Amino acid sequence: MVPTEPAIPWCRARAPRPHAHPAHAHGGPPAPPVPPRRRSAVKARAAGVVRQRRGHGGVRGVRGRLGAEAPHERGGHDQGGVETSEEVDVTPTFDTMGLREDLLRGIYAYGFEKPSAIQQRAIKQIIKGRDVIAHTVNPSSLVFLALWAVINSCVIPCFNQVRETQALILAPTRELAVQIQKGLLALGDYMNVQCHACIGGTNVGEDIRKLDYGQHVVAGTPGRVFDMIRRRSLRTRAIKMLVLDEADEMLNKGFKEQIYDVYRYLPPATQVVLISATLPHEILEMTNKFMTDPIRILVKRDELTLEGIKQFFVAVEREEWKFDTLCDLYDTLTITQAVIFCNTKRKVDWLTEKMREANFTVSSMHGDMPQKERESIMKEFRSGASRVLISTDVWARGLDVPQVSLIINYDLPNNRELYIHRIGRSGRYGRKGVAINFVKNDDIRILRDIEQYYSTQIDEMPMNVADLI
Repeated sequence: MVPTEPAIPWCRARAPRPHAHPAHAHGGPPAPPVPPRRRSAVKARAAGVVRQRRGHGGVRGVRGRLGAEAPHERGGHDQGGVETSEEVDVTPTFDTMGLREDLLRGIYAYGFEKPSAIQQRAIKQIIKGRDVIAHTVNPSSLVFLALWAVINSCVIPCFNQVRETQALILAPTRELAVQIQKGLLALGDYMNVQCHACIGGTNVGEDIRKLDYGQHVVAGTPGRVFDMIRRRSLRTRAIKMLVLDEADEMLNKGFKEQIYDVYRYLPPATQVVLISATLPHEILEMTNKFMTDPIRILVKRDELTLEGIKQFFVAVEREEWKFDTLCDLYDTLTITQAVIFCNTKRKVDWLTEKMREANFTVSSMHGDMPQKERESIMKEFRSGASRVLISTDVWARGLDVPQVSLIINYDLPNNRELYIHRIGRSGRYGRKGVAINFVKNDDIRILRDIEQYYSTQIDEMPMNVADLI
């Protein structure tokens, strides 16, 4: 059925829009731990106390092999010729961003303390009404930036007068769309903001009922959102802003045509905010079709997010010793909330079972679990009912729990880009964060590569690591 709103072909040139005024990964589970070591040796290693025998490896041996020289600086951060636009300036605090008072209350109540590097650069441009390309390898901080702009510029000015959809946020996964919805409801708690998540695998009738009731903001996956537009349950005539969150991931998942289909039904003056960790050709092609004179904001790796996160390693030498080391660290984990990353789903299941057999309380999540089970696990973890989560990299992109202060890489990630996505889960919003990497002898090269790539240094874990969390 053809919607009543006029279709706007994506290939047509967009009309100029006046700017608004500011107002170890392996295929199977590892062998069971071998009995050999004395418990005290495990505890000493887990506490970062180096009582190594002369001539053997150990933590200092790893640092020696890593080299004491400063990590090398890497250049060439820009992709596809995209650089930060000259008119972009830095706004270091929330109070100077021009955000409305009720929104600021929501931001501080949510747990934010200071804006990240990309947030300091992008928020004012979005509030001005500019189309924005935000490129950062840690896009989760952009999710909240977009939510602030949506509430500040689209919802607050009209929520008392009209309950039509003012902003549309597309995301690559159901989990991320639901997180966006929950984040927006929390940030807009003082303003009675209405937001609904349209995602696959849920009841279509419930989506229709919620949309008929009226929602200021809709977050969702492209397929379900387009279905709601075709059914004329999601009316697009009042939409002022489109946010494409993790656009590169949406393209990787085959959502390109659905994104274009959604865009065809939006008003021609719709502001577009595109958030992406990479900028492949298809992304740049999309920006040419969707955006008018966009502001480009690129945050380089050395500006990113390793700031505020203390990084350490523990030399475990062999795979079989990781489990004992983790058990010795458990009391440290539960001081706060912690996420433990493994490279495979089978390893997550194996480690979860081993921890529970040893009477440690943990929860786990990976991509093979049913949607409702994952949602239930995330709900428990967000509420603090669960304090230690074992996960694959499904949790590394986008999902956000402010209370997480500790990340453990039980396995070092398979590629260096994932490292920052993982440890970026800790130390959010100006808080302290700690990342601990379990390093086997054959992981040394990977750790050194990570150090050089991010121009950082990963030190041996100290005895007082609990004081740093």
